[in-house]
Amino acid sequence: MNFRKQQADDYLEINLIPLIDVLLVILIFLAATTSFNRYQQLKLTLPRASAEALQQDAVRIAISHDGLYAVQGQLLSGTTVADLSDALRLAVAVETGTSALDQRVLVIDADARAPHAAVVRAMEAARTVGLERVHFSTQASQ
Repeated sequence: MNFRKQQADDYLEINLIPLIDVLLVILIFLAATTSFNRYQQLKLTLPRASAEALQQDAVRIAISHDGLYAVQGQLLSGTTVADLSDALRLAVAVETGTSALDQRVLVIDADARAPHAAVVRAMEAARTVGLERVHFSTQASQ
């Protein structure tokens, strides 16, 4: 009888061939099932600023940093689109000019911290009244 401990002749080794085969199959599967769609981005034409003089018959609306409106210097109590539309209709009716309504210009003087929704409400009110030419006033940097 042999009571000696046998020494292990087998060494542990990692066989890399099956691992490489599995990774290659996964890579082929991913390459075959991936769809390469090209999404078209939005094409925008950005407006350019011009230094032409503002027309005298422009209707002005001012928007404060807390969302209050003033049409032609008169503070409005309401902040809805209907309130703005009524005030713009009144301002256009009071100012009798030689230009037609579609030639009138609305100038929006918005505070830099004015909410975006307030500016959009002013533009919507201008659309409902029929003022199609909307300008934004800016302040020159010093």
